[in-house]
Amino acid sequence: MRKLLLTSLMTLAATAAFSAAAQADPMADANAIIAEHEKMPVFDPPGEAFDAKACMAGKKVLSIPISMTIPFNVELQKAMAKAAAEVGFTYTTWDNQLKSDQWIQGVSQAISQKYDVLDIAGGLNPEWLGPQLAEARAEGLKITTTHFYDVTQEQHASVDYSGAVDYTGAGKLLAAWAFAKTEGKPNVLIVGSSDVLPSIPFVKSIQDQLTALCPECTQKHLDVPVSEWATKIQPGVQSAILADPGINFVLPIYDSMSQFVVPALRITGAEGTVKIASYNGTPFVLDMVREGQVHMDIGESLGWSGYAAVDNMMRMLCGLPSVKKLNSPLLVFDEKNIETAGVPATFDDGYGDAHLEGFRKLWKLQ
Repeated sequence: MRKLLLTSLMTLAATAAFSAAAQADPMADANAIIAEHEKMPVFDPPGEAFDAKACMAGKKVLSIPISMTIPFNVELQKAMAKAAAEVGFTYTTWDNQLKSDQWIQGVSQAISQKYDVLDIAGGLNPEWLGPQLAEARAEGLKITTTHFYDVTQEQHASVDYSGAVDYTGAGKLLAAWAFAKTEGKPNVLIVGSSDVLPSIPFVKSIQDQLTALCPECTQKHLDVPVSEWATKIQPGVQSAILADPGINFVLPIYDSMSQFVVPALRITGAEGTVKIASYNGTPFVLDMVREGQVHMDIGESLGWSGYAAVDNMMRMLCGLPSVKKLNSPLLVFDEKNIETAGVPATFDDGYGDAHLEGFRKLWKLQ
């Protein structure tokens, strides 16, 4: 009897496992991820509404980006300043050219001019300014980060609120794209930069999603520090393709890397057969999508991101919970919709303007 019962249980378990396997459809899963990010973005409130104008009266925010020589930071800061102007509080961008002494001067300015918030933005790691941020906090300033941490990462102890970004979601989308566009047979080269803190979970999310969709598929990782992109990405990609001619997708995690990937494909004769997909929505790369050099780029409206970042700062000063992530959506740009990004492309075209009315209502400005 016991043997019969054991046999029955084993049969049931095997049947259940077979049923689960039969129901699993990796291609459907990948296409569902893609479809979710092909829709025109809608505004999803990141928290409860509040009277922003009342609680921000007389407040001052100073933001230090990693460098104002980077177009991404220029556009993000413009959007944050625009949002602050709508609410009616003082917002200052600390201009700098990627020099640590300039960052330190910015912190000193925020302290001496009695700002309420010091924002560390656009890739600047707060750990690099540990002693200075400790001094600022001792003087009563609140510390925020904008567009730095991934949603899976813990903020540094010197930080009060973080405007985290869904790099992990972008990674899953890139993996799904490579899987779907190769009909379930991706052989992927991921190009990352582990010296940029959020790059680590970004790359891991691509790797994990590819493994989940296709455990037997091939993936490789080329790690190149930001300072060496111009000298190491092209030869690194060339070497990888020559070593494995079966590579059919290159996924540079930041789309500005693509300018060094394209020549590598051309030199190895892989242009047209090996596709590129990336993330950021940088205008010159969106132009490369329109020209057929890049297969897909995940865009993120910096206008939307700037408003979302200011929303999170104000929630801190207004005594409300921090948002889990900036609610700026990720949007697929490919041959089907690339014209909506502008000709030439811009950082903000193609996303609609749902965030403008959404945030104004959320802040009780209308």
